[in-house]
Amino acid sequence: MKQWQKTLVTPNQTLLDTMKIIDDSSLQFAVVVDEEQRLLGTVTDGDIRRGILRGEGLEVPINTIMNPDPISAKIGQKAYKYKQLMKSKMLRHLPIVDESSRIINILFADSMEAPLNKNTVVLMLGGLGTRLRPLTNDIPKPMLKIGNKPILETIIEGFKQYGYSHFIFSVNYKKEVIQDYFNNGEALDVTIDYIEEDKRMGTAGALSLLENRPTKPFFVMNGDLLTQVNFEQLMQFHIEHQSVATMCVREYEYQIPYGVIETIGTDLVKIKEKPIHRSFVNAGIYVLNPEVLDYIPDDEFYDMPTLFEQLIEKNKKTSVFPIREYWLDIGQIDDFNRANNEFKEFSNAT
Repeated sequence: MKQWQKTLVTPNQTLLDTMKIIDDSSLQFAVVVDEEQRLLGTVTDGDIRRGILRGEGLEVPINTIMNPDPISAKIGQKAYKYKQLMKSKMLRHLPIVDESSRIINILFADSMEAPLNKNTVVLMLGGLGTRLRPLTNDIPKPMLKIGNKPILETIIEGFKQYGYSHFIFSVNYKKEVIQDYFNNGEALDVTIDYIEEDKRMGTAGALSLLENRPTKPFFVMNGDLLTQVNFEQLMQFHIEHQSVATMCVREYEYQIPYGVIETIGTDLVKIKEKPIHRSFVNAGIYVLNPEVLDYIPDDEFYDMPTLFEQLIEKNKKTSVFPIREYWLDIGQIDDFNRANNEFKEFSNAT
């Protein structure tokens, strides 16, 4: 079977089935076809995440999620014509079809030219980790070991697998522990520069200390997270939506332990027994365009939610990227213990 044929799904296959195909394939793409392999639509990781944001369940047929009008090209053209089309339309995938719209091939941008993942990764590592004391009495939180390596090393490996190798560490508390362990990153085959905070700067304030302003969209991430987020998909999602800033979010649910009463005036009209509420919450991972740095005050405490609020107020395009992969914020002792219990499964999946 040719590699692209692994991406084919039928319109009645579920969102969950398609999600597994996309995740298991290095192509990160699925094509919806009928029984004659005629092109009906396409599905990207972004399509799936937008479906999740709309509240679509995992069992809905994929034809409710797919793009029903994808760009395709007829077989028989010169290779450079396909390449020009993909470049002009900013396509990462191009189905090639015959006169009956049957799939003959799928072209992928990554196979036509070498990927350039030169985007910078800024990791916020300056927190005191007070909720994790006494574990953080002598070392900063990102240096706590999950399994046999620091959290921070696992984060670096997560970005490396998608080709991102330039890191900037924003450090403060016990900074020498981080600097002595990682140095310039050569031992891990990455490049590491440092921002040294001399006071608490918040999750965005330290970005005002950047000496060399990034020229491409860049990641910002808290240094106490374990996650299997596909950072390449995140970056492509950000670019596809032409956003100046993208915030990763997690679905959080909580149950009210009482019967909730609905009324009209003094009339009781409905009782919902112990309802479950679902909301999206900030996951501490962001992609920002360089222009966003203009909105961050110099050398002041400034949090990332405040930055997003300001961008929204200025009518700048901001997006949310729903995380459906493993994610854990190691903020308290219970989280640390949970992370160590789950680390074997987590590391085997990366």
